[in-house]
Amino acid sequence: MGKMKPAKHRMHASVQDRAVSVVCYIFVLFMVAVTFLPFLNVVSKAVSSESMVISGQISFYPKEFQLGTLKAVMGSKVFVNSFKISVLITVLGSVGSLLITVITAYPLSKKHLPFIKGFLVFFVITMLFSGGMVPTYMLVKGIGLLDSLGALIMPMLLSVYNMLIVKNYYEGLPESLEEAAKIDGAGNIRILLKIILPLSTPVLATIGLFYMVSYWNDYFNALIYISNPSLKPLQLYLREMILQSSQMASQMDFTIDDIMNKSPDGIRSAAVVAVTLPILIVYPFVQKYFVKGITMGSVKG
Repeated sequence: MGKMKPAKHRMHASVQDRAVSVVCYIFVLFMVAVTFLPFLNVVSKAVSSESMVISGQISFYPKEFQLGTLKAVMGSKVFVNSFKISVLITVLGSVGSLLITVITAYPLSKKHLPFIKGFLVFFVITMLFSGGMVPTYMLVKGIGLLDSLGALIMPMLLSVYNMLIVKNYYEGLPESLEEAAKIDGAGNIRILLKIILPLSTPVLATIGLFYMVSYWNDYFNALIYISNPSLKPLQLYLREMILQSSQMASQMDFTIDDIMNKSPDGIRSAAVVAVTLPILIVYPFVQKYFVKGITMGSVKG
C-alpha cells in the first residue's frame, strides 16, 4: 500500500500539470488573437477593394483582392522621401548605438578597474531619472540640432538597459580568453575587435534589433524637433496622415484617379502595412539570436 501512494501522487500531479498547461495554452491563444487579429484586419483592408472597405465587409481576410492601394501609397513622393529618412535614421542610429553600447559596456564589465562601481551607479541613475522633455529640448536646441537628422539620432544613442545586458554578457565570457591574448601581446582594442566582438554576435544582434525598432518606430522626437517637411520620418508622416484624413490626398501626392478610387480607410491601412513591412522582413534574420542573446545577457545582475 505504501508503494501505491507515490503513484497516485504522481498521477494527481500529472493531471494538475495538464490542467495548468491547458490554461496556459488558452491564455497564449487569447493573447495571440488580441495582438494579431487587429493587424490582420488592417492588412485585409489594405488589399481589399474600395467597395468592400467602405461597406464595412472586411473582417480578418481580404475580399476582392487588389494591390492598387498599397502601390499608390508606396509610390507617393512624400512617402518615398519619408521612407528614405526613416531608413537613414535607423541605419545610422543603430550602428552608432551599437558602437556606443559596446565601448561603454566593455570597460564596465571589468570589475578590477578603479571607480567602476561609481560609473555604473551613474548610468543606473540616468536610467531611473531622466532630465525631462523641456530640458532635453533646450539641450537639443542649444547645440543646434533642431531641424536636423542629429536631433532624431543623438538623444537615443545609448539605452542604459541595453548596455547593461551587453555588460552582463561580457562578464559571462571566460577571462582566460583575454589573458591568453594578452600573453600573445594583444592590446585591449585588438582583444575587443578580434575576440570579444565575434563572440558577441547573439547579444549584439538582439540589442541591434531593439535599437532598430526604437529608431524606426520613433515619432515623438521628430514631432518636437523637426518642422522641415523634407526631414519628417515615416512614423511622423503616418501619424499626420491618420490624424488629418481630410488632407490625406494632398499629403500623399495622389493622382486624381487614386483619389477617386481609393477609400481613406484603405489608404490608412495600406500605409500602416507599408511602414510595418521593413521590420517584419528584418526580424526573421535575427530571430535565432533573440532568445540566446537575452538569456545570456541577463544571468548576472
